[in-house]
Amino acid sequence: MTAIFKDDLAYSHTEADKEYWLKIYRKAFPTLESIEDNREDGPTQRGGIDKTVILKNGKRIGIDEKIRRIANTGDIMLEYQSSPGSPGWAEKPLLCDYIVYIFLPSGLAHYLPVIQLQSVWQKNKEVWLNKYSTRSAKNEGYSTLNCPVPTNILYQAIQSEFTIQFGESKQEATPTVITAKTISRFTAALLKIKQMRNN
Repeated sequence: MTAIFKDDLAYSHTEADKEYWLKIYRKAFPTLESIEDNREDGPTQRGGIDKTVILKNGKRIGIDEKIRRIANTGDIMLEYQSSPGSPGWAEKPLLCDYIVYIFLPSGLAHYLPVIQLQSVWQKNKEVWLNKYSTRSAKNEGYSTLNCPVPTNILYQAIQSEFTIQFGESKQEATPTVITAKTISRFTAALLKIKQMRNN
């Protein structure tokens, strides 16, 4: 299955100033102060930062924006090759903190933390490629390669990255619960033994 990457990229640039982006960022970052546009070519753009969100406390958050012009498909297309021999955004070093991946007709945006996203891709790449296959997106003279990972599977994997077991896991012993019925049976057994001894 193929898509036209160049058309999608050009479309994303025309959509960069649309009002819905501000709505998305205000919901994600309640203390939003301002947004910087980084569409011009340079180290920031090449590092995967389309926008820089600046909070009221001065914190700067780098965002890479991905737009799909179709309704929600229930998966995230993880780009693992952008051109022959070049890793895609699921693998290459990025400066951004989040990838905001939206399904425009559905009004749905996914916030994907880059460090955790790339970590789970490396851990699950072989399994996911075998299970979900590859989809290509045509560009001029080459195609990008993407793996359509179901959204729920991807989120479960990312969530697991936020819990770290740094010591030996010791399972606590389950206490034995003694019920009144158990005590009654035990008492009856003792009485029976005592009677047998007396006889």
